[in-house]
Amino acid sequence: MLSRLLLVLVCSLCVFSCDSNAVFDTYKTVPEAWNKNDVISFNITAPDSISPYNLFVNLRNTNAYKFNNLYLIVEMNFPNGKAVKDTLEYRMAAPDGTLLGTGLSSVKENKLWYKEGVVFEESGEYTVKIQHAMRKNGDVNGVLDLEGVTDIGFRIEELSAEH
Repeated sequence: MLSRLLLVLVCSLCVFSCDSNAVFDTYKTVPEAWNKNDVISFNITAPDSISPYNLFVNLRNTNAYKFNNLYLIVEMNFPNGKAVKDTLEYRMAAPDGTLLGTGLSSVKENKLWYKEGVVFEESGEYTVKIQHAMRKNGDVNGVLDLEGVTDIGFRIEELSAEH
């Protein structure tokens, strides 16, 4: 029994310590429900102006999340004032309703692609704003309070040699 526990601990440490590609990885907790007017913001200092990076939206959710997909509006504001806004859709559940993502508990973690090979050409601070845009079928106004999302994160990774 002790050897199994030790093996699990060692494997866990390897998984978490081998994550050397992360340049920025931060989460913000969502209160009981994510209101459609609540914008989650991340301020990021440009890592450098030469290297390409992959950008991800990270999301933790529980079984209280009742949708098969997720619509997000993600806006990136550049130091010079330019802004790029994207509406993105992600699959959150398998056809049988089983939530996708990783995690052994009732909380699932999803690493969602945002942009690939981004070069931060301007020095200074960038701001990434994330807002949900969920609606029920036939509902014009959308979901006011999205339940089941516990944390929203943003991650920047260096491109590794294997890409």
